[in-house]
Amino acid sequence: MIGIVVVSHSRPLAHAAVDLATQMLHGERVRIEIAAGLAEEPSGDDKALLGTDALAVADAIAAADTGEGVLVLMDLGSAILSAELALDLMPTAPEVKLCAAPLVEGLVAASVAAAGGATLTEAANEAENALLGKRAQLGLDAGTEPSAPADQHAADSARASFTVDNEHGLHARPASRIVAALRGLDCEVRLRNLANGAGPAAGRSLSRIAALGALTGHTIEATATGPDAEVALNRLVELAQRRFDEKIADAPTSSPRDTSTEPGLTERSAAGTTTASTAPLPASPGIGIGPAWQLELTEIALPDQPSGPPGAERHLLNGALARTKNRLRAHIGAAEDARLHQQPSPEPEVFQAHLLLLEDEELVADAHRRIDNGASAATAWASSLDTAADELEALSDPYLRARAADLRAVRDQVLAVLLGHDTEVVSRPGILLATDLTPAQASGLDPSIVTGIVLAHGSPTSHAAIITRAKGIPSVHAAGEEILRVPAGVIIALDGGTGELAVDPETDVLAKFKTRASEQRRQRLLAESTAGQVATMRDGLTVHVAANIGHVAEAAHAVRAGADLAGLVRTEFLFLGREHAPSVDEQEQVYREIAQSFEGRRIVLRTLDVGGDKPLPYLSQPQEHNPFLGLRGIRFALAFPQLLRDQLQAIVRVAADHPVSVMFPMVTVVDEVRAARALLADIAPPGIDIEVGIMVEVPAVATKAAVFAQLVDFFSIGTNDLAQYTLATERGNESVADLADPLDPGVLHLIDHVCRGAGDTRVAVCGEVAADPTAIPLLLGLGVTELSVTPPAVPLVKAAVRELDLRECRAAAARALSCESAAAVRG
Repeated sequence: MIGIVVVSHSRPLAHAAVDLATQMLHGERVRIEIAAGLAEEPSGDDKALLGTDALAVADAIAAADTGEGVLVLMDLGSAILSAELALDLMPTAPEVKLCAAPLVEGLVAASVAAAGGATLTEAANEAENALLGKRAQLGLDAGTEPSAPADQHAADSARASFTVDNEHGLHARPASRIVAALRGLDCEVRLRNLANGAGPAAGRSLSRIAALGALTGHTIEATATGPDAEVALNRLVELAQRRFDEKIADAPTSSPRDTSTEPGLTERSAAGTTTASTAPLPASPGIGIGPAWQLELTEIALPDQPSGPPGAERHLLNGALARTKNRLRAHIGAAEDARLHQQPSPEPEVFQAHLLLLEDEELVADAHRRIDNGASAATAWASSLDTAADELEALSDPYLRARAADLRAVRDQVLAVLLGHDTEVVSRPGILLATDLTPAQASGLDPSIVTGIVLAHGSPTSHAAIITRAKGIPSVHAAGEEILRVPAGVIIALDGGTGELAVDPETDVLAKFKTRASEQRRQRLLAESTAGQVATMRDGLTVHVAANIGHVAEAAHAVRAGADLAGLVRTEFLFLGREHAPSVDEQEQVYREIAQSFEGRRIVLRTLDVGGDKPLPYLSQPQEHNPFLGLRGIRFALAFPQLLRDQLQAIVRVAADHPVSVMFPMVTVVDEVRAARALLADIAPPGIDIEVGIMVEVPAVATKAAVFAQLVDFFSIGTNDLAQYTLATERGNESVADLADPLDPGVLHLIDHVCRGAGDTRVAVCGEVAADPTAIPLLLGLGVTELSVTPPAVPLVKAAVRELDLRECRAAAARALSCESAAAVRG
């Protein structure tokens, strides 16, 4: 792939142009270097003087050289002279083309062409034709493409047409999607606008597509020749049907609802009454009462002078970048495995975006240049990120402006590592108000201090919500932006189980919340007083109540809460956020600590459950379009057998003197179980008997339970994943969060199928629904005999089980199976 150099008098202009071009690449990487502006202002305000520097241009050309040539784009005047002088200064310059194209349009066109594998000459031609689209839109002569050779219109060519449904037609973003869709295909595609006769335009040419002048409602005819012609046309038609993956800006997703009669956020008016504003969503059960407060981020002080020479400062920055990347990878893993094997959510996506920013070569190179000019590593990094963020905030596009927050978040994360700054969230007494919480922020909250959480946005099924539930902090989500305008110190009362929320409540309203809180505390104290006893139903059936464990420290907590066993020990925390896989000895030590904490009670160790969404830096994992349907769970482990072998070796060692079961995740077919069991049998010495179980997370396993029952000792139903894959809903997506209900009759029928097919094989549930008071009698009535929940939920689940009768539970389960919706099941 060729490299590109941007030469401009203005550094902010160059950075903004590069950012715009990058937006059109849709994940593809093109090496783009910037040589813009002169030295910093003497005042030290970190702004470059206008002008160009031939030496800087020469350095940029050398940095952009990939071996396939460098295209240089310039703005005006002395930029051209500096570029020419730079070539004279370079003793062995690579193949370079100085391009006369307009800077911004040319850079966008050349970048897209380079990402598609264009040669230096082809990319230069694309750049120089970049004004064709603008000329066509203004009604000027845009020129036409040379007629295609006769053989391109032969009988073997294929044709298809599609209608442009995008509000602004085939502008830069959808046009770049077309180029990206055709990337790598062995065919030639030409497009013609049937509405105005423009074309034909090469499908791989951003500038030519723009010159078609395609507006909303226009029909485009595509002609393709070559081995991949049909594939290309199918991609284009599907792309058009998806509106070229362009979001509808500011379009309401549903009709506004009347909240005047709904319980929800109540706020005292001037007259002393209350008015409903919105309907918050219950996210974590419990009553929370206290003064309002908001997160305050501590200002990071930057050093005035570097601590060493530029080389040492570069080394410090590079080390901090590497450590921050590892922390982000760990956050991604924690966000997805903090409590259960969860679905994607906005938090991991943010962390992934932050990782990409840390890998942005231009940002790092800019910081290095500042270090070379005398700045400390911390000051250079902060200045580089602040400059980029300021430039984004100055843009008119709201999406680009929003990215400024990401840049500043990445800035602070690296500075915290670089300067040893404490990034823990400082908990304060009362009710935390926030726009949203990341998993890392939620993890830092102290439940003994924070009495509740109210988020303006967020989903009850997000990982932050899962973490707050595990901590036992009452919370409500989606309360609306007005909650952020509540002054600090104002009393707030909330019920995280119902979504009720009162701001500055009247005396009688506050009294009702306090009464409810007292009753819940009484019930919890009663449940905790008997948590160490077994949970026996009224008719004598004993139900094991287990704990889900995410790290060593949780084991002791679970035992104190009365857990009968560790029903799910997630081992991912050992593998994520590090440069090398854990050794057998290290794994053995951790597993042994957990087993010892449970003092002879059984622990169920789930083998590594990762995939393309949680990459391990020490393994070569394939890039996957949809990692949640790709190489993950047991598929992943079998693809890296040494990793699985080492983990099983550690498990076998602990099983020699502790009751240990092993559980394989994300199983789909019986051959996966056979292969995993064969590996275990090869490792385990005679005399060590280890129970083997599998997670039931996909419908295929649920419907084949009778077959799998012959190969395993127990099933553990992961209802979160099972609901996601059954109902085709992403739990972290606020738009469909209400659909991802494990009590949907479709999911219940699958659980019923597992229990019926299991025979004498034990069936457990380890999803969050196992702690749902409405779900517990239904699960037991279907045949589940073990419930695995977060440690804080163990006492209440045991108390709930003791109040139930199996015959009544079976009748309730039968009624639930005949319902038409989850809402009907919940009654």
